[in-house]
Amino acid sequence: MFLAVDIGNTQTTLGLIADNETLLRQWRMATLRTDTADSLHARLYGYFHMLGYKLQDINDIAIAGVVPTLTQSWIRLAKEISGTAPLVIDASRDCGIEVALPGPSQAGADRIANAVAAKARYGAPVIVVDFGTATNIDVVDAHGRFRGGVIMPGLQLSAAALFERAAKLSNVPLIAPAHALGDSTETAVQSGIVIGAAAQAEGMVRRIQAELCAEWSQTHNGATMPRCTIVGTGGLSSVVAEATDIFDVIDPDITIRGIRQIWLHRAEKRANRI
Repeated sequence: MFLAVDIGNTQTTLGLIADNETLLRQWRMATLRTDTADSLHARLYGYFHMLGYKLQDINDIAIAGVVPTLTQSWIRLAKEISGTAPLVIDASRDCGIEVALPGPSQAGADRIANAVAAKARYGAPVIVVDFGTATNIDVVDAHGRFRGGVIMPGLQLSAAALFERAAKLSNVPLIAPAHALGDSTETAVQSGIVIGAAAQAEGMVRRIQAELCAEWSQTHNGATMPRCTIVGTGGLSSVVAEATDIFDVIDPDITIRGIRQIWLHRAEKRANRI
């Protein structure tokens, strides 16, 4: 089996993939920056035991991480489990997609994974809106190149800042209210956070599409750019999707699938060198 690890700032997403490419399980656990290889082993053992799997059944591991110190702990754990070093995704190395940025190494591994999987599953151009600690918008242009995108505060981060700084506001469930016009403090806050996030995504996607379309038209004698697919993902994507019709699809597995695809790409390159 293959284990994909997506280390986020607040949550780590794990995906267990069979040799026939079936996604057996995907689950999330809290990202604890104090975790060591030993503590991660204990946590992972508990999850696997609960799910009916064994750690020793894992043959290969790939990691996309945005917390460098924790990535090192996962690397040590991966070596203990599989006996080999894991693939640590790095945008400055070949990931199976052209990274058309001035500084490719600055692109987050999770964003590259999103771009790789989105291009493979939905074609190009495609835009992925990933609702995590930060809300990332990852763009693959009509030529199939990763072009960067947008990084903005996520829903939970925005909510935490609001509740911390506004003394009279208390925490509310992050759900989409029926109307943008809130008729209570709770629905007003929910509207601001959830519908506000939807409106923010809509506005940014429209602007990005307009820029891509103008660029395509200029370089293709006024031709119209192929239709762009809009994909939502991340822990709160289903919540935001209730407040907007911008998404063509909600794909909760896209980052895990991208990590797997990058690993397969690199494995194929290694095999071809033999």
